Amino acid sequence: QVQLVESGGGLVQPGGSLRLSCAASGIGFSVYDMGWYRQAPGKQRELVAAITRGGGTNFADSVKGRFTISRDNAKNTVYLQMNSLKPEDTAVYFCNAKYSILQYWGQGTQVTVSS
Repeated sequence: QVQLVESGGGLVQPGGSLRLSCAASGIGFSVYDMGWYRQAPGKQRELVAAITRGGGTNFADSVKGRFTISRDNAKNTVYLQMNSLKPEDTAVYFCNAKYSILQYWGQGTQVTVSS
């Protein structure tokens, strides 16, 4: 059974930081490309950051310079470090795993940036 379990969301003030974690089980984690997506109310789900199985990364323009993505294959975990958070970063953040035609999603974790 495949599971992607996100954690680390919450309420943070503008300018603050959060680190999201996504623990994967039931997949050969090291061969999967991993990503973080987000969906704000009334908006489409969008890619925030991704990291390939080889360690290559890409980011949405809106988060470049503020967010970093990393993975620990020994722990089957991908991380999203979010710094200098803005109210517009408020959304449900989802973990995604892709390999060939296989794709899996986590249940999401809420991030709210508000004073």
